[in-house]
Amino acid sequence: MMEVKEIMRHIDHTLLKPVSTWEGIQALCEEAIEFGAASVCVPPCYIRRIHDTYGNRLKICTVVGFPLGYSTTEAKLAETRQALADGVDEVDMVINIAEVKNGHFAFVTDEIRALRQAVGSKVLKVIIETCYLTEDEKIAMCKAVTDAKADYIKTSTGFGTAGATLEDVRLFQQHIGENVKIKAAGGVRTRADLEAFLEAGCDRIGTSSAVALLKGEAAGNCTRE
Repeated sequence: MMEVKEIMRHIDHTLLKPVSTWEGIQALCEEAIEFGAASVCVPPCYIRRIHDTYGNRLKICTVVGFPLGYSTTEAKLAETRQALADGVDEVDMVINIAEVKNGHFAFVTDEIRALRQAVGSKVLKVIIETCYLTEDEKIAMCKAVTDAKADYIKTSTGFGTAGATLEDVRLFQQHIGENVKIKAAGGVRTRADLEAFLEAGCDRIGTSSAVALLKGEAAGNCTRE
């Protein structure tokens, strides 16, 4: 069994509900600091307040083009630049799934590359929303993420029809470049799930329930991501 600290350093502790309050965000941040989470993943409107309140005590992650991905590249770039100005450390962008279904893989690659340039030295994770893609499309997205030099490929938003699967993680392992890491999100409900995804090769897991699970509490009606 993996130690709690070892698991938590791979967790993006997440609260992305549309009704997320500052009180809830504060609790998330305090837990992330206490348990040593990799980051907190939060709505963009809270970035500056978290940065001003907690400084460099934790890493701040946010989402762009979330959760549907079909906003324009220009809109995603504007979101990204504002997040950076507010103090974000990591950006999880959603690909344009519609263009994937259209077979316009070059467009998707170019969009990821544009956000990579905007993010600069910060961390860029690319959500491909596996539940909507065929195996061939998933493989094409592995290539797109690799070619655009993003830091991570991420399985899911948690707001789609299904979340991460070990099969998809294994598929990613076969097709991503050596400098691309894997993040799983959605569907991680037990401590055994956390350990299984890490052992399968994930470097990050996005979940709201890790602290509760590792404290031996029931996940309950956990936030999806």
